Amino acid sequence: MGISIYKIKKWYKMMTGKSISHVNQGVGTCYSKTEIAGYYNDLTEKVTKDDPNILVPKYHVDTGEEIYFSIGVFQYGLAAYDLLLTTNNEIFKNKLISCANWAVENQQEDGGWVTFAYAKPDAPYSSMAQGEGISMLVRAAIVTGDKRFADAAAKAKEFMLKPISEGGTTEYNGENVIFYEDTDNPVILNGWIFSLWGMYDYCKYFRDEEAAIILQKTLDTLKRKLPDFDTKYWSKYDNGKRICSPFYHKLHISQLITMHDLFGDPIYKEFAGKWEKYQDSFWKPKRAFIKKAMQKVFE
Repeated sequence: MGISIYKIKKWYKMMTGKSISHVNQGVGTCYSKTEIAGYYNDLTEKVTKDDPNILVPKYHVDTGEEIYFSIGVFQYGLAAYDLLLTTNNEIFKNKLISCANWAVENQQEDGGWVTFAYAKPDAPYSSMAQGEGISMLVRAAIVTGDKRFADAAAKAKEFMLKPISEGGTTEYNGENVIFYEDTDNPVILNGWIFSLWGMYDYCKYFRDEEAAIILQKTLDTLKRKLPDFDTKYWSKYDNGKRICSPFYHKLHISQLITMHDLFGDPIYKEFAGKWEKYQDSFWKPKRAFIKKAMQKVFE
């Protein structure tokens, strides 16, 4: 797509904390390991720092266009759900239900949500959209008892687990199972984790043993592949060449802390601690910033 004034401004807002799409996202504050409760990542600032009158948000994408972006809508709904739990304010219930209704109305018959068509009409689908859609819809089903939301979550799972070669968002390679946030790019770490949290919620809600087997396989794959996202001084955005911005590096740490709490595997704690040390270093963040800036210029 190349560099543009709009993309420079967008990245500047992200780096300076002024982007509504890149607010603080720490460890979720009210999730449960035994039942579906709050979300695993704290998305609440996506609601509290936005216009309070919004029910379903629009987002500016890399083209400069303002659209309903599925991932943004689902994260907004998840944020509203957490705020509903902590405040019991009907305003947040209305936001959650509005986002869930949007998800149902804009879901394809096969269960997919068109996500990246603005930039990639030939690769418009995302496991992250599917996973976060599932997470939001099962919570909306719990709050409302509306079967439409549960049915849409089940359809979203079916589409998500279709192989990429058949138009879905999952790669199956031997024992490896990988969820692709962007099916036309290398594996994006934060998107993989958000995706598997959707499968985790699906398995909790539907008690689906076959889905649980796939969830375990992708968890095992993630543990094997996690070192691929380490540069020895910073974390990588994907398992290609792209290094993380400070926002995504911090997000990785929060996600891995939660992963360790949910699943208990020590590798998550190991890498969260390692990446926290990189972040606290004097030189390593500066080296990473320069590297990321150069990559942005030449993307």
